[in-house]
Amino acid sequence: MGFSVNSNAIVFCLLLSIFVSSSLANLYNDVDITWGDGRARIINNGELLTLSLDKTSGSGFQSKNEFLFGKIDMQLKLVQGNSAGTVTAYYLSSQGPTHDEIDFEFLGNLSGDPYIVHTNVFSQGKGGREQQFYLWFDPTADFHTYSILWNPQRIIFSVDGTPIREYKNPESVGVSYPKNQPMKLYSSLWNADDWATRGGLIKTDWTKAPFTASYRNFNANACIWSSGKSSCDSNNTSNNSWLNQQLDGTSQQRLQWVRKNYMIYNYCTDAKRFPQGFPPECALQ
Repeated sequence: MGFSVNSNAIVFCLLLSIFVSSSLANLYNDVDITWGDGRARIINNGELLTLSLDKTSGSGFQSKNEFLFGKIDMQLKLVQGNSAGTVTAYYLSSQGPTHDEIDFEFLGNLSGDPYIVHTNVFSQGKGGREQQFYLWFDPTADFHTYSILWNPQRIIFSVDGTPIREYKNPESVGVSYPKNQPMKLYSSLWNADDWATRGGLIKTDWTKAPFTASYRNFNANACIWSSGKSSCDSNNTSNNSWLNQQLDGTSQQRLQWVRKNYMIYNYCTDAKRFPQGFPPECALQ
């Protein structure tokens, strides 16, 4: 009996290790490297992806699948040291002049200064809905999870499970909302020293190149778009609770904590930019 139990345990452990390895080694299956001439690499049996930037070029990747609503998670470790002038972009986007887009952009800075997390929402080709934040930790020291929850009612940007921004569907006030165009996940590391750090005053120090950002643990709990159809139909939403997800009381408190302590720009309070009155969606945010 003892031998049987041990054998079963060994078999179970082997199966578990195979499952864990296959679930971790998914970047080969989930993303395509799209540019960078070798500066983007998938390594460690598919568990890790790195993007690099040097004076010649940056690099980038995109998801293999398109999504129409979902919860997208990825762990990122941002460029270490003096990252001034660099931008690590991580976003959902459709294609075309009237594209939709949901943006995380991480604006590099001088060593010791905090990264700026830039967020934006585009609908029908129109953006200009920026909010910016500092983080409450060093995003270059370790991996942290950056999430976009996108459903028909709202978009929630989160960091390690803490919401930093909620953008509610503004169709009730006559503003379009990204809900009809499927989007892929994209990420890129590129040079933007004409604007990224202190409005372009601080330039990229190329003696510090190559600059490298790292990615792992991509997860898309999402409606996959294929051949003009969504994998989420109205009769099969039991495993897609995020389709109607909203912030509960605790999450609302955490959101307000971030806004109070770490928000550094909100387009909905920029009276100089909007002297004739704030955009109508600001009444909902």
